[in-house]
Amino acid sequence: MTTETGQSSGSKPSDDDDVAWAKLVPLDTRFSDIEIRCDDMVICSEIKPSSSERREWCRITKNLGQGSATLHNKSSDAILVDEAIIPKDGAVDIMSGSEIVPGPGGQGYLQYRFTVMPAPDSNSQLLKISIDPDHAKCSICLNVWHDVVTAAPCLHNFCNGCFSEWMRRSEAKHQHVLCPQCRTTVQFVGRNHFLQNIQEDILKADTGLRRPAEDIAVLDSSSSIQSNLIIGSKRKRRLSTLVSPTLEERDSLRLQCPQCVATIGGYRCERHGAHLQCHLCRGMMPNRTNIQVPLHCMGCDRPFCGAYWSSQNVTHGESTPVCSRDTFRPISERTVTRIPFLTHEMNRHEQDITQRCIAKMGRTVQDVVAEWFRLFNDRQIDRSRMPLNHAETITISTHVCNECYDKLVGFLLYWYRVTLTVDYFPADAATRENCWYGYACRTQHHNEEHARKRNHVCRPTRGNHPS
Repeated sequence: MTTETGQSSGSKPSDDDDVAWAKLVPLDTRFSDIEIRCDDMVICSEIKPSSSERREWCRITKNLGQGSATLHNKSSDAILVDEAIIPKDGAVDIMSGSEIVPGPGGQGYLQYRFTVMPAPDSNSQLLKISIDPDHAKCSICLNVWHDVVTAAPCLHNFCNGCFSEWMRRSEAKHQHVLCPQCRTTVQFVGRNHFLQNIQEDILKADTGLRRPAEDIAVLDSSSSIQSNLIIGSKRKRRLSTLVSPTLEERDSLRLQCPQCVATIGGYRCERHGAHLQCHLCRGMMPNRTNIQVPLHCMGCDRPFCGAYWSSQNVTHGESTPVCSRDTFRPISERTVTRIPFLTHEMNRHEQDITQRCIAKMGRTVQDVVAEWFRLFNDRQIDRSRMPLNHAETITISTHVCNECYDKLVGFLLYWYRVTLTVDYFPADAATRENCWYGYACRTQHHNEEHARKRNHVCRPTRGNHPS
């Protein structure tokens, strides 16, 4: 097993070389992290711990934004990134949580997890802006927005329920959906979370503008826009009529909905029907609100096409992007083989302790998670800290995406840990004191000694966090 050390490649450093923006975290907690302090950094491997001979392993280049980087294979052999083989001189984008093995077979190599460090706290002052409530009203119902959505390209704003009902009537009577305010043809519509915050601030400042609860219930029952909708596609040509499409035309057709091209399962899209774009594969699917097949993940409200195309018997490998059913399915049909990366606020020391507690009980992660899912489904667990949307309505039959499933498993493993007695803890973890800030501690993400020394799978006793 090899160990890795980092060195600067000599390229332009980041604004603050003393602060690591990411690190490679070994899955074996006996080894130290490799901190990445430059925007472009070469990682070298030691052939033997006592030797000064080193070989280039990879180069990690920071991408724009804070969430990803590009890994270039500089070794003489292939390496593994999230179980995908990256050949010599190859490159791949990595995200926080990507697992990297500096060898093609995985055996005999120390495995690492790429982790992006949280951005430092900002000390900027909050900018306060005064807004006339008349400028925050829906032109359909003439009240302050509720669950505001924005239409494009005109960028006028409406209540979700109001515009959903308008869209249903327009699609039934007209070829296009026109903006209720300016009569421009609407091509896109989506929820506007920024204006939603403004709407809530307005109603807090003037409670007289609030609607009766029964009016809100009616609006919510009419709302059908959960994510960005694509309306009135301008693609008029059929795949069957194309002989030799240009590269640009092929790119356009690659994103076309299969049911726009042909009748599948007795259904074919209307010429100007609304479509959703899958969050994962970016492929298109019709926005069919009158069927039982879920189109959105209940945990994050993002659209996923796996369940829909599976119900239509459209499989992976067609001419347009389609997700497999495994990417979006009910909780009850899923299994877990290891503790997810997001568990215990991504604290690898706590994840390791939980894994050892499970092993000491002679059980597997799947055994523990299955037991706690039964308690969850019987509503025996407090859901106030559950990191998913619609927490109170989720059951084991709910469809969720892979990321939300990992979040839910991490949530249940937190409850598993806090209910364990000290007898089940490893000897080196049984006597640790609780961190005052518990799971909400920010120091655990950048101070290795603190993360290892204190228990962070506990409720905060300081700070403004729910206990």
